[in-house]
Amino acid sequence: MANRWINTLNDNDVTPEDLFVNRRQIMGGALAGIGLVGMGQAASAAPEGLEPNSFEEITSYNNYYEFGTGKDDPAKYAASLTTQPWTVQIEGMVDKPGPYAFEDIMKAMTIEERLYKFRCVEAWSMVVPWNGFELADLLNMAGVQSGAKYVAFETALRPDEMPGVAYNVLDWPYVEGLRLDEAMNPLTIMATGIYGKDIPNQNGAPLRLVVPWKYGFKSIKSIVKITLTDTQPATSWNKANAREYGFYSNVNPEVDHPRWSQASERMIGGGLFSKRIPTLMFNGYEEEVASLYTGMDLSKEI
Repeated sequence: MANRWINTLNDNDVTPEDLFVNRRQIMGGALAGIGLVGMGQAASAAPEGLEPNSFEEITSYNNYYEFGTGKDDPAKYAASLTTQPWTVQIEGMVDKPGPYAFEDIMKAMTIEERLYKFRCVEAWSMVVPWNGFELADLLNMAGVQSGAKYVAFETALRPDEMPGVAYNVLDWPYVEGLRLDEAMNPLTIMATGIYGKDIPNQNGAPLRLVVPWKYGFKSIKSIVKITLTDTQPATSWNKANAREYGFYSNVNPEVDHPRWSQASERMIGGGLFSKRIPTLMFNGYEEEVASLYTGMDLSKEI
């Protein structure tokens, strides 16, 4: 079960990393006293009160294949990505299609920006204090039309700035998708920062998706296009290997990847020989999201 705390903030309100970590106190499952301004709606914390990883850990060990397949490649090469100006094209089944400047999005969302401490899982896991806002707020701003069932996302494709796209690791540009009800869930956020700092390029600047109950590759980075549609969209890893990567990609420890077990995970920051911990169903957010999949066979609809 996910812990919860209550706080609102904007980018300037976040406690510095050292104070954020050292002053955090768990009281009855709620996070209190982290030096933020104001009180407001609840945001979800990492399961089991896990400590957030350091900014260095979060920004130095990444998957962002547009900059290389090594975990340290994004930190080495992503500085070449130009993130200002930045525009997100929102199209399809919306009332207000068109280009949305990142600055205009942020002006509209500033009051709603919050801190979200989510655990992210791939073959490894870490706890990231994201700054951001609910994806639902952005979709509502564009006006979702009746009949829309899915949300498709597309990453920037900049061959001159992204050395990794010279290799056919994936079919570029990187694309992902969610069912509309998944996209509108309060846990689904658009992240714009980490520890109150602007999100670094290697982590998906300036705007990335975070879906904490799914494996990390679903949380598409550096988004340039969002499309509302009534048809299930293609996703990059599913196109590359449908046997291993389904559309949903929910964290499910009971279903093994064809080449390895997903029943346990290793936390980044604990060292090479750190103890593995059990992987939680839906990454610990089962109470919040299990109802989205009522009636589905989660051993087959992966």
